[in-house]
Amino acid sequence: MYCSCTMAEHFHLNTPLLESVNMSKRVGTTVYLKMENSQPSGSFKVRGIGHLCQQLARQSKGVVCASGGNAGLAAAYVAKKMGVSATIVVPSSSPRLVVQRLQDQGATVKITGKVWDDANTEAHRLAETEGLTYVPPFDHPLLWQGHATMISEAADSLGPGVKPGAVLVSVGGGGLLCGVIQGLKDVGWKDVPIIAMETVGADCFNAAVKAGRIITLDDITSEAKCLGAKTVCKKAFEYSQSSDLTIISELVTDQHALHAMETFLDEERVLVEMACGAALAAIYSGLIQRLQDEGRLPSCLGPLLVIVCGGSSINMEQLANLKHKIRP
Repeated sequence: MYCSCTMAEHFHLNTPLLESVNMSKRVGTTVYLKMENSQPSGSFKVRGIGHLCQQLARQSKGVVCASGGNAGLAAAYVAKKMGVSATIVVPSSSPRLVVQRLQDQGATVKITGKVWDDANTEAHRLAETEGLTYVPPFDHPLLWQGHATMISEAADSLGPGVKPGAVLVSVGGGGLLCGVIQGLKDVGWKDVPIIAMETVGADCFNAAVKAGRIITLDDITSEAKCLGAKTVCKKAFEYSQSSDLTIISELVTDQHALHAMETFLDEERVLVEMACGAALAAIYSGLIQRLQDEGRLPSCLGPLLVIVCGGSSINMEQLANLKHKIRP
């Protein structure tokens, strides 16, 4: 099957930019939420993957993607819309919920290895042996171009003359971070600080920043499995070393990310996964105030833009499982 869609077609939505009264009270400045959880595939990933597939997979016999959940769901969604087959390779740590949702999108699911890196090796093998188009989940310029559109949308929503005091973003392999930076450059906001959030145990970016070189983690020990790349992409690390950008790399515990998920559900009536909870925890854990106290953010802070990256590997049963694991 071959794609019959037009080149102008987009697979992502222009998502809402919502003001959070509760979060704004906590940090003493206006907090805007870019609601990427409302994308058709459940996360921001459909922006970049949709853009990449439009460019690389229009005449493909099928796509293959390694994913802990969200990239695979985006690839499966886009492939279905384009009329090509999708094979998604997931690690054994992926929730059954994700596997079922992938199958519901018509994808062939293959479970390989313990972590994403193992699944990615198999995805590359399948691309080579079966002639499939490999869809990277985070490390490709076309992905970053697609993700950058969320920043231009936010700029349009905020209107002229309104610039964020900082952007809060979760970091896994670094694709979203690279897209946000690209977007900030596109709209003339390169001077806006980025607060790059990870959980302890899924912190390949923070480890690289501290070491001054790219680090491969021994294992992923965090329950935020969708942050679970053991090595950050090269471009994200290069950005962290750039004197033209302000990237503040911070860690929170799984407990903080879980608390952020629960508070966000309670106050904003939205359920997101732990990977997203890492960014939200910057507000709920008092980290923003600490950064202000340390002089790393100004005491008089402009509005915060929080990328609610979403995630489909969560439901109430999975939330209960996380509570049991993290708070036994």
